[in-house]
Amino acid sequence: MLVSLFRLLSFLPLPVLHLIGIAMGWLVFLASPSYRRRLIDNLGRAGHRTYLYKAIGEAGKGIFELPFIWCANPQRVLRTARIEGWELVQQAMAGGRGVILLTPHLGCFEITAQAVASKTALSALYRPPRKAALKPLIEGARARANLKLAPANLAGVRILLKALRNGEAIGLLPDQVPQNGEGVWADFFGKAAYTMTLPAKLHQMSGAPLILVYAERLSWGRGFATRFVAFDQELGDTPQQQARAINTAMERLVARCPAQYIWSYNRYKTPPGVSAPGASS
Repeated sequence: MLVSLFRLLSFLPLPVLHLIGIAMGWLVFLASPSYRRRLIDNLGRAGHRTYLYKAIGEAGKGIFELPFIWCANPQRVLRTARIEGWELVQQAMAGGRGVILLTPHLGCFEITAQAVASKTALSALYRPPRKAALKPLIEGARARANLKLAPANLAGVRILLKALRNGEAIGLLPDQVPQNGEGVWADFFGKAAYTMTLPAKLHQMSGAPLILVYAERLSWGRGFATRFVAFDQELGDTPQQQARAINTAMERLVARCPAQYIWSYNRYKTPPGVSAPGASS
């Protein structure tokens, strides 16, 4: 049922889907106190409170563009994805150690993998959805030529390492809350957030450089600008320093288009089995 609905919606023009998304974004904001509170709190904490009204609509766009991104003809989707800064990736891959692409929940992050895969082989870390009904939709939608999904487990890490050793690109969402044992507490917009340590570990194990990538959603449904940005933070020596460096890079990337970050995401939750920040172990 859900797959059929998404396929049906995918035939609509992107501007129409974005208009529907704006309306639904406001509906959810007004109808859900918990959603509203988290979005406002996270925006305020990050110093981007002035973008509230725009962020409400952008959140809705991010949901209603998914049928287009996932189910429309891949060539039709890629026509909406302008690519900027690809030479950074080419230069990094020329070293033969592959490249680690870090994509936060900013803009249309779902289209970045397709944009990269249109240029070169990509292995992307993937966490299966909790709801079984969503699994065939998401996995089928993300299956593309040149794009391999790596599950968020030890087998997936091996896939990523193999890709790097073959000189290929891999992709991760560094602001996704990891599971117990896969992260450390590090500051993110002024509050401790459980942050994955995998990007820095893969960098240390392979020597592959880090590059940031995000896809800014253009106004009036004109598509997306997929931009590659150099990672210019010193990682440091400890997992905490490395996690903080990556979070700092994410903060600066978010500042490029603050309204398009998913502020409703529960970034500061404490995963099961993890001690709260500051708690004695």
